[in-house]
Amino acid sequence: MSIDQAQLDQLKQTLQADDYRLDVDVQGDSADVAIVAGPDACEECLVPKPLMQSMLAPVLGVQPESIRLVYPTDPA
Repeated sequence: MSIDQAQLDQLKQTLQADDYRLDVDVQGDSADVAIVAGPDACEECLVPKPLMQSMLAPVLGVQPESIRLVYPTDPA
């Protein structure tokens, strides 16, 4: 499977509306994804991680469990 760039761009725009940036790095059958908060980010606007992984999986062309997802609220 491959990345659905149109869907990825739409998801990025949706997150930008709440002052988040979506960084994606797909390597083979796994992906590193970071959601970075801006100063005006709406913390309660982010869905739970398992739901975000299930939303990202078809867009990135990988299985949900192969997405390493980092949220702004995660400990460093």
